[in-house]
Amino acid sequence: MENIAPQTTLIDLEYLGYPKVIASCLLEGEGRFALVDPGPASAVVTLRRKLDQIGLGVKGLDTIFLTHIHLDHAGVTGTLVKENPRIRVYVHERGAPHLIDPTKLLGSAQRLYGDKMERLWGEFLAVPAENVSALVGGERLSLGGRQIDVVYTPGHASHHVSYIDQATGMAFTGDTAGIRIANGKTILPLTPPPDIDLEILEKSWELIQERQPERLFLTHFGPADGVKQHFAELRDRMEEWSITVEDSLKNGQGDDVQRAARFEEQVTTSLKRSLPDREIKCYVKGGAVELSWYGLARYWRKRHRS
Repeated sequence: MENIAPQTTLIDLEYLGYPKVIASCLLEGEGRFALVDPGPASAVVTLRRKLDQIGLGVKGLDTIFLTHIHLDHAGVTGTLVKENPRIRVYVHERGAPHLIDPTKLLGSAQRLYGDKMERLWGEFLAVPAENVSALVGGERLSLGGRQIDVVYTPGHASHHVSYIDQATGMAFTGDTAGIRIANGKTILPLTPPPDIDLEILEKSWELIQERQPERLFLTHFGPADGVKQHFAELRDRMEEWSITVEDSLKNGQGDDVQRAARFEEQVTTSLKRSLPDREIKCYVKGGAVELSWYGLARYWRKRHRS
């Protein structure tokens, strides 16, 4: 665990035994505690242990702020609420029904992950409707005396929000601002299916920058400085990936599985020019690079049909 700002603690969930892949963040305000994106149920043992280490435990939580409901961000939410029924869960209104009844969400994930589902994500429990507060964007939420502004930031997912912490100037951007491990120089997009829309994502980047945050907090992984340069680099890499994927659809070589594998190989080869192997693993695992090909391919196929 790492104190990254006043009353703000990064919790490394050590996903599948790997550090610096999935980060949750603990916020404190006047004795009240919230987790931003508590992570997958497969990491619940680590999360419990680290909450216990600081003398809080699951029973000490008051609130969960979800940027979106993808399993690596929200999968453990129902488990935590079952253990502590007083937790209030904030999520965008489009994601709220799928927390309450995750049947469709899990069916979609099953098609992506197949027999790896249990190992990767663990059990996704439903959240009782009475614990869920639906957001639309534009709200100002309170955690004790700490003010948290909600910004609707779709493009990665149609139900994605970001949270701006007025106390620290930190923007919790989930997956909207990509993956950047431990404030390093390398920044990659996160573009899994089914909701990727590049035009909408660009607008969400602009909305975050308009709020002039001092830092970003990325679920993959941790605080990121240099907000303007971060988004400039992210934009350049997204353009590069977008062109690569569109070209791979045009050339007709191989099926989607082969194209996605080539894309992951190309990205990994590029990362090897500047990163050690241990960091490359964090990017590949946290960024799900192969799935990013499928998300961008789906985007381009929809564009070409319209």
